[in-house]
Amino acid sequence: MAEASFGTPRYGITKNLGAIDFTEARTKTEAALKENGFGVLTEIDVAKTLKTKIDVDMDSYLILGACNPKLAHHAISNEMAIGLLLPCNVILAKDKTGDVMVSAVEPVVMFDVVQRPEMEPVAQEVKSLLQKAIDSL
Repeated sequence: MAEASFGTPRYGITKNLGAIDFTEARTKTEAALKENGFGVLTEIDVAKTLKTKIDVDMDSYLILGACNPKLAHHAISNEMAIGLLLPCNVILAKDKTGDVMVSAVEPVVMFDVVQRPEMEPVAQEVKSLLQKAIDSL
């Protein structure tokens, strides 16, 4: 199987952090998220899980579930099922060159499946805050 490249998905807000230490990238990412009102609710170490479950080695790949409580409450209050799209995933991954990539889900694209125009301002605010966090790295 060919190794996938990270690329720049239209459904992600992405930045190449260069050849930074993975732990340092994680610390900086969590700090940037916190600075913009997000906490990390969940963590999935994909590389560790795949090694444990199917004995596959892969470079570092971590999924963080980020949540802005105020905006999550607003969204859930207006669309009870929106929890299916929460929290906002933020990934940290080493690409094939050894650079660390960080990418947050693009909330406007994600919320489009809800098809409720009144949810657009919430999605735009979340996008703005995530973009600010990623840009600060």
